[in-house]
Amino acid sequence: MPGSSMTEPPGAEPPEPSRDSPSPRAWLTRNLLVLSFVSFLQDTASELLYPILPIFITVVLGAPAAVLGSIEGLADGISAMISPFAGRAADRIGRKPLITAGYGLAALGKLLIALATAWPTVLVARSVDRFGKGMRGSPRDALIADGVVAAQRGKAFGFHRAMDTSGAVVGPLIGLAAYEALDHRIRPLLWIAVIPAVLSVALVAIVRDPKRDRVKLQAREAAEAHHPAPTDPATLAPLPPAFRRVVAVLTAFSLVNFPDALLLLRLHSIGFSVAMTILAYATYNIVYATFSYPAGALSDRLSRSRIYAVGLAFFSLGYIGLGLTRSTALAWIILCAYGMFAACTDGVGKAWASSLVGPALQGRAQGIYQGFTGIAIVVAGVWAGLMWHGTGVVPLLISGAVAGSFALWLWVTPPDRIRVDTRFTPPGD
Repeated sequence: MPGSSMTEPPGAEPPEPSRDSPSPRAWLTRNLLVLSFVSFLQDTASELLYPILPIFITVVLGAPAAVLGSIEGLADGISAMISPFAGRAADRIGRKPLITAGYGLAALGKLLIALATAWPTVLVARSVDRFGKGMRGSPRDALIADGVVAAQRGKAFGFHRAMDTSGAVVGPLIGLAAYEALDHRIRPLLWIAVIPAVLSVALVAIVRDPKRDRVKLQAREAAEAHHPAPTDPATLAPLPPAFRRVVAVLTAFSLVNFPDALLLLRLHSIGFSVAMTILAYATYNIVYATFSYPAGALSDRLSRSRIYAVGLAFFSLGYIGLGLTRSTALAWIILCAYGMFAACTDGVGKAWASSLVGPALQGRAQGIYQGFTGIAIVVAGVWAGLMWHGTGVVPLLISGAVAGSFALWLWVTPPDRIRVDTRFTPPGD
């Protein structure tokens, strides 16, 4: 049509012949399998610590509750701020060095926690751990996207999130079993968590990074020719408008998506014991892990925006439900429904972001997406914590209502919809 503007912006994902052209298993690459097991091991370690760390900091080390909030807020903020820089670096120097360093720092952080005798050491340890998370996340997800066509990335990221979250099921259950077996002693659990963390670092060694191989070859050729290594001009291209719109919308939603630690606090106020809270959290992660791959696969066939919208509808149901109920049985069911939110948004969001940019911008795109939404979640934790007032009913109801509005918005008006200029242009102009 004359006057139509259908030109792809610089950095956009190149068109593919057909969404059905790749072979059914082409998405299950070697790197995806290795990185999925790496994430499983690291998340097993992290989630073994997650339910017991508040008790360790406040009871064993004697820190006030305000210190616990400050440690977690600072750690999450560091992770979110590092992610965009790590993503840009991954596009220039390759993915594997940053992935290795990131998982190595996470393992070091867990070792420091096991050695801690005062809460400032835990503050340093958590900061090192989360620095590693920010360093590895976007390069890892860019490497996953590198080997998979855009039409199958929902499956790939869904599979990865399912494996990662399986660690979030295994970790708390190991922690609970060991806690009971070791006469309710916490410090031995901290040392147990170091084992899978170290194994995850060792496994990164067998990851293959074609981007890193190309960069090293260019550097060697440049050294032989006595001139600087060339910079790929594609890595300097601006991010496409559709990507920027999607990130803006998902970041805005993240301002009401406060950390799950506050949801566990709500369960405690409803009447959950420590053991019940750990089991409920494991149940939530079972739902999350079980449905991550199906949700990702559906997003490859249907609109990613609408699958994400379904996830936000479950978020709204979960927050409003937990805000209104006082029944432990009903709260357990609602928490399972809330697991569908993570299943429909975590991997799908990463696949959505990756499909809107070209191969040279994958690291930067993942870094910006994860960094901006991560910072917004930290902000959400601050305002929700200030409004918690013992029960958390008010912030839960506010966030649930806002999320419902975002779900409707994404379902009706996807932010990545191609905008076509339909104004009439006279022939010959």
